[in-house]
Order: sequence, then structure tokens, then C-alpha cells
Amino acid sequence: MRTIDKRLTAKLAPVLVKRAPTLTLPFDARSKSRLAATLDDGEDVALVMPRGTVLADGDMLVADDGGFVRVVAAAEDVLVVRAPSVRLLTRAAYHLGNRHTPVEVGADYLKLEADPVLEDMLKRLGVLVAHESQPFQPETGAYGGGHKHGHDETFSEDHALAQKVFDEHHGHDHSSCGHDHHHHGHAHR
Repeated sequence: MRTIDKRLTAKLAPVLVKRAPTLTLPFDARSKSRLAATLDDGEDVALVMPRGTVLADGDMLVADDGGFVRVVAAAEDVLVVRAPSVRLLTRAAYHLGNRHTPVEVGADYLKLEADPVLEDMLKRLGVLVAHESQPFQPETGAYGGGHKHGHDETFSEDHALAQKVFDEHHGHDHSSCGHDHHHHGHAHR
């Protein structure tokens, strides 16, 4: 069984992209760093990516034998949210973000995994919600990875990165500033 363990950052010649076997996965599977998978041609492979990797539609991967594999985002049940005004769409985005819901943000739409509770909330906000089967490519988070709450082994790394960004923005080291910083928003439980 081949192991796929690298994502290419360089552009490949279109003929190589076209010839590469494909790996079609829903968002949840594209967010896993370790996965037993089957290419669309039937070949079983092991996907072993660096922790925190989120694969996107069109990503080119490299297997341990040097072969290329192209990622395809599978169609999945999603809610596509549109609104008659930018204000309403922004309001819907705010409420989804407040619930830490993975959301794909388009020029005039929001897309999220189908969920009846969120669908009801969105309709009450006055936006238009449609059930569709489409690929889902949500935002990956402000620091490059997915959203984390400190419940996994990468919390200390994520916190250190967030703290570095905070310190650079505020121009001082958080641990030695001599005054309290109050965190706004909500507590993570």
C-alpha cells in the first residue's frame, strides 16, 4: 500500500495534474492527518499528513513512490445561505461564527454542513437557506489550521502562535506587561 505524505506547493504542468489519480473526500476526511483511503481508481492508500493539515479541492499530493494524487472535494449535504442584503448575510455569519461553525464564505453566500438547528436559527434571522449537495471548503482559521479549543494535543502550539500575534500587535510581551488582559467573548468549556 502506498503512503501519501506530502502536499505540493509548486505548480505542476497541467498534463501531470490531469493524469494524476484522484482522491475524493468530504471535508471531515480532508481534515484528518491520518486516514486509510481509497483512490477513485480503487487503489487503497494511507494518507499520513502533518498534524493540522486540511486538504483543499485541487491540492496535489505526493506518495512515497513519487507518484502524484489530486484531491477532489466530495459533494456533501450543505446549507447554502443567501440574503437580500449584505447586513443580513453578515449577521448570519456573525451568529454562525459565535457557534464556532465551520463556514465557507463566498462573495454572496455562506455554506455550512446541513444542520436542522442552525437552519432554523438562520431562517429566524431572515436569510434564505437552501439544501444542496456541493463540495464544502470552509475557512481554515485565522492562524492557518482549523479552529481549536484546547481539547487536543496541539493547543499549546496554537496558543503560543496566537500569543505571538497578540504580542506583536500590542507591542509587548503578555507575561511581563504588569497589567491584566481581559479576554472578551465567551469561555470555552
